[in-house]
Amino acid sequence: MAKSQQTFNKKEKEKKRLKKRQEKELKKAERKEAAKNSDLDSMMAYVDEFGNITDTPPDPEKKKKAIKAENIEIGVPKREHIEVDPIKKGKIDYFDHSKGFGFILEEGTGEKFFVHVNGLAVDEVNEGDKVSFELEQGMKGLNAVRVNKI
Repeated sequence: MAKSQQTFNKKEKEKKRLKKRQEKELKKAERKEAAKNSDLDSMMAYVDEFGNITDTPPDPEKKKKAIKAENIEIGVPKREHIEVDPIKKGKIDYFDHSKGFGFILEEGTGEKFFVHVNGLAVDEVNEGDKVSFELEQGMKGLNAVRVNKI
């Protein structure tokens, strides 16, 4: 008599395969049964006043008043135009006459602004002079222009 060609290992693999297939069919049947019995209320989820998800509807007494669609602003809120005096005051912090540039220290904010000799309305300024100036956008930031001694 010939020996069976199926080894123990092959038999075990076949058993595992059959078991997995049966489990899969069982799960499929359970899902179908659950889908038949489910209704909309069992699928609903609610958010309570603290932002947590619950299965109970919110209490109508804790409900806040309705929000009007006109009051909702999408994007950045509009800024009210604030009139700012373009003429600022400060003092010359540093000025190099040989190179023709320097820096002005603004009084209120303490910011430093670059000033070039072409931006001077007067012929000459020295370090420590109090000046009034306007700002313009330069290549590397704000530059002081129309600089006058006070």
